[in-house]
Amino acid sequence: MLSSKTTKQKAVWALAWVCFFWGTTWIASKIAVSNGVHGLQVAAIRHVLGGGLYIAFFLIKKQPLPKGKKLWTTIIILSILNFMLSNGLSYWGLQYISSGLGAIIGAIFPLWIVIIDLFKGERLPRKALTGLLLGFGGICIIFADHLKDFLNASFTLGIILSVLATMSWAFGTVYTKKHAANFNPYFSLGLQMFISGIALTCLTKSTGLFTPLQNIPANAWWAMLYLLIIGSVLTFVAYLYSLQHLPTSVASLYAYINPVVALVLGALLFSEKLNIFIAIGGAVTITGVYLVNSAFKKGS
Repeated sequence: MLSSKTTKQKAVWALAWVCFFWGTTWIASKIAVSNGVHGLQVAAIRHVLGGGLYIAFFLIKKQPLPKGKKLWTTIIILSILNFMLSNGLSYWGLQYISSGLGAIIGAIFPLWIVIIDLFKGERLPRKALTGLLLGFGGICIIFADHLKDFLNASFTLGIILSVLATMSWAFGTVYTKKHAANFNPYFSLGLQMFISGIALTCLTKSTGLFTPLQNIPANAWWAMLYLLIIGSVLTFVAYLYSLQHLPTSVASLYAYINPVVALVLGALLFSEKLNIFIAIGGAVTITGVYLVNSAFKKGS
């Protein structure tokens, strides 16, 4: 009994770690792209190093590589959707918008899944549809204070890139559910990251967006090292631990807390705008996402 209680306490602390530190990765990402490194290259470096660590771990454990064209096709498609496009576009978007705004937009991807299901003709729970309306209503409240900013082409580009990133993640999630393969999902994750990193490196080099590694400022390297160690390794391990020992509905709370952490830290560290529109709009958006998630978990 004591052992079970201790395990649950550790799981709660692990979840608290996830709630805070995955929120801080938005700040680290903003620092990296604010130091002259293109967002696509930031994603490339993080994916090559992070994916390389995962692959090395499983190869040391003598885990066999995936076999068969079908399995490799799934891994490559997910690499494109979940990492090249989702992460790559998200980092690129952060070059033009605040980390807090990027975090809120990043949280709306479940709303796109609802829309995808609607286009597929599926009947959706009323709670999910209510969450959809609330989610996008909250975004409208936030943008009510940014109408003038849309006259700035860079800001508009940042919003478009960030929204496309969430759409890509949603399609990747749907594709994963439909093509779930009989292969270690964490090894697959490492392969997806590494493939994405190599592809993005080639893309940035061929388009002139690549900054020679020796020319990357120390601040950007520290930020990317933080993303690698804290974001890709330690926090992911903590999330898996919390997922194994806590109810899924509890373990998923991080998704609603991360944007709040990013907003507050962005305001404190970068003097990013934090006003009543963002506070209310963010709360409404996160409530909408919560309703969507809870509707599908409970099937209500």
